[in-house]
Amino acid sequence: MTLDGRTALVTGGGGPLGRAFALALADVGARVILVGRGEQALADASARVVKEGGEARTAVCDVSDPDSVARLAAELADEEVSLLVNNAGVAGPVRPLVDVEPDEWDDVFAVNVRGVYLMCRAFLPPMIEAGRGDVVNVASVSGKRPLLNRTPYTASKMALLGLTRTLAGEVGPRGVAVNSLSPGPVRGPRMARNFRLTAELTGCTVEEAERDFASRAALGRLVEEDEVAQALVAMLAMPGLCGADIDLSAGMIAPA
Repeated sequence: MTLDGRTALVTGGGGPLGRAFALALADVGARVILVGRGEQALADASARVVKEGGEARTAVCDVSDPDSVARLAAELADEEVSLLVNNAGVAGPVRPLVDVEPDEWDDVFAVNVRGVYLMCRAFLPPMIEAGRGDVVNVASVSGKRPLLNRTPYTASKMALLGLTRTLAGEVGPRGVAVNSLSPGPVRGPRMARNFRLTAELTGCTVEEAERDFASRAALGRLVEEDEVAQALVAMLAMPGLCGADIDLSAGMIAPA
């Protein structure tokens, strides 16, 4: 498996999972563009890629803002992006739907769904013109099973699965493969935050919240960032994959 000569754009590139994606893609030869809102986080992730022998570039962008995405596309006009990894996402509130404010709901959909739409709208046309390319949307197992007190997030990820399948039908005949990758709970800062908020909401301890969540998976554990990144690389090694969703959740599909 090699991505030599290809340029991959990874949104949410300054976060732990975005960094893991960048390292894995660079390891198989891709030139990586890390995109996100935090300049320092992007610089740190880029430096890690370069330290490991890869080639990386950074660009600041708010994927939920059409003007910001348009500026990004203009800034990267000299790049031939043939792989778009839509990884940017927000977790949203942890509370019952009736207690979620409209602005909180909109904030989740702005990044998790609108952001993917805007990035695809900006970077798909050159792929279509070239007759080749890949788009991988980072969804979630939560788009396929109930996740109590996380309705905005769950609904946004379910919407992303629908977007992926429909877009695959639109651009697949033009040579562009569109797929989604659905991690389960990935060990890291975001899940630590979710466990803390769940503990506050339910009165359990943070450790109990994590154990309860992990127990819903067949393997009884969380997944690691590197495992998700390697799943992305494996997907790109399957040229017939299009309109598919790959689950990497340690077996957290069936409702508990």
